[in-house]
Amino acid sequence: MASPTLFKLQRVETRAGSVALVTMDNGEDWQKPNTFGEEALRSLEDVLERLGARDWGGLLLTGKPFVFAVGADMDEFGEITPERARLGGEAGHELFGRLRQLPFVTLAAINGAALGGGVEIALHCDYRTLASDVRHFACPEVLLGLIPGWGGTQLIPRLVGAEQAVRFIVENPLRQNRMLNAKQAFEAGFADALLEPVEFLDESLEFLVQAIEEGGGKRRPESDLSDVAEVVRKARARLDGQVHGAAPAPYRALDLIEGAATWSLDDGYHAEEDALAELLPGPQAQASIYSFHLVERRAKRGVGIPDAEPRRVAKVGVVGAGLMARQLALIFLRRLEVPVVLRDLSQDQVDEAIAWIAGELGELVAKGRLGEGKARFLGSLVSGGTEWEVFAGSDLVIEAVFEELDVKKEVFAELERVVSAECVLATNTSSLSVTEIGADLEHPQRVVGMHFFNPVAVLPLVELVRTPQTDDVTLATAWAVTGKLRKRGVLVRDAPAFVVNRILSRTTTVLMDALEHGSSVEETDDAVLRLGVPMAPSFLLQMVGPRVANHVLHTLHEAYPDRYPLFETLDNFAAGSDEIVVKEHAPRTVDEIHDAVLEAMADEVRHILEEGVVADAADVDTCLILGAGYPFWLGGITKHLDHTGVSERVVGRALADSGVRVHT
Repeated sequence: MASPTLFKLQRVETRAGSVALVTMDNGEDWQKPNTFGEEALRSLEDVLERLGARDWGGLLLTGKPFVFAVGADMDEFGEITPERARLGGEAGHELFGRLRQLPFVTLAAINGAALGGGVEIALHCDYRTLASDVRHFACPEVLLGLIPGWGGTQLIPRLVGAEQAVRFIVENPLRQNRMLNAKQAFEAGFADALLEPVEFLDESLEFLVQAIEEGGGKRRPESDLSDVAEVVRKARARLDGQVHGAAPAPYRALDLIEGAATWSLDDGYHAEEDALAELLPGPQAQASIYSFHLVERRAKRGVGIPDAEPRRVAKVGVVGAGLMARQLALIFLRRLEVPVVLRDLSQDQVDEAIAWIAGELGELVAKGRLGEGKARFLGSLVSGGTEWEVFAGSDLVIEAVFEELDVKKEVFAELERVVSAECVLATNTSSLSVTEIGADLEHPQRVVGMHFFNPVAVLPLVELVRTPQTDDVTLATAWAVTGKLRKRGVLVRDAPAFVVNRILSRTTTVLMDALEHGSSVEETDDAVLRLGVPMAPSFLLQMVGPRVANHVLHTLHEAYPDRYPLFETLDNFAAGSDEIVVKEHAPRTVDEIHDAVLEAMADEVRHILEEGVVADAADVDTCLILGAGYPFWLGGITKHLDHTGVSERVVGRALADSGVRVHT
């Protein structure tokens, strides 16, 4: 557990008088950021008392190196009562409100990550400066089934207007938790100055001194919110199409943003407290806390990953030049910054892939996410050809070719001719046996599955597939590389379709069966969208590709014919036809399809756990959150199945591991 965050007060003499320099610091390095628990709030209260004991010219609030503050301590949220939730909201409002009411000018110098309550405490200062290297500025509470509850829903609209507030508080968290960097936050109006990090604190102090000297006094931003009703109405309509009413938090956040136009700040504070008392003890928020621990802590620990020294990876090979191969090459290039070589059947295919990568690097430059010099450097590291010898000297080669066992076996046989015995051979197969792919090799111990999800840049999951032959060093290397790619690895056993595709395919069987009994595509889509998942099944099918989905289903049918029947309709889709084969006209209601989907998922999770595909239900949930975009507030899926009684009905017991212990 990280130490509590303390507010440390120093006096700095300036030409404008004594300035209070308050630093938030938990005594840990940047990997354990500042959070606000009960002890932190008591420390803030103590500093506020001391600030009232003498005259000050101003106050500068900042964080420890690389971190400002990332909000409330999630460890204090579990199994909370409505009363405690309300008290937590009141405590934050009272203390942050006292900071806002200090009789001298205040400035928040945001030197690093600022999330949730970190953003909110900064909003209670008169001015804000931002270090230009800050990469994470956001209020992600809606993703967690909550609302920004320490003034955010009231002060953000007043500062940046209705549209920006809706985007920042509601829509960004629901877009894979999108965060702003310093430049974006400054341009959106959250800060008064964007400063270089080298002299950030000194320049922020100078900004504060000048503000004091200019005599402007306290600031109370009041944006024009005359358009708030229309902005919120449109946002609600978009939200209906996205989460289908499955989560109350984003709707409540919109109500609070709308209220900011007419309420006093105190009234707004009380409304936030009402919302916290209702939402925080609720099933969505509690499931979100479980999800947060899985993704931010458990997944980072690497459950089941051996304590072996990973090999150095100084050159990466990618077999294939199609869309998936290109995406893999780009992420290896960007994150590892090592030579990456592609190989395909024709040089035109390879050249087209390299041109695509160059175009993507150019897009990143245009968006300000990559410098021109760095883009040129990265572009110089990628090459390719049609000969297998291009992979000589590679430390890791990953294949992304057709989902056919014989093709993949041939690829690995050719690779073994030209790479060293220590080179890791990884397959991106979505459903085939990794053991079988490497069965004929002289060194099958260096074969591992690294199953990425499309789009690679967006979905963080990598299913790390260990075969009975995979040795510790190979698995440790795959784990280390996954981390350097800024992805989250989950260890899975070599089993047909692993975890995510297995559960999604089981869902597909329910939907295809409904279509072949006369239900419409719109009805099957609606039945799944009620879960709040980011994409309609029909759209997901087109993105994955009907051929790939059908191939995965056929693989699962061979392994589990009773649970994974085949469908003429999906065969048609895979062949390029949109013909739905209605076997019997007995359409089901959306409610009936929805219930059948949940029951099928509960049953499949049970089988995955009984077969030991993953260590426990927490890994299933992590996979669905990171690999399929399932929302935090479902708790992956098992918390939702337990809460709705589906687990008990289908399996006879709860599925979620209520005893998950997260070690920090």
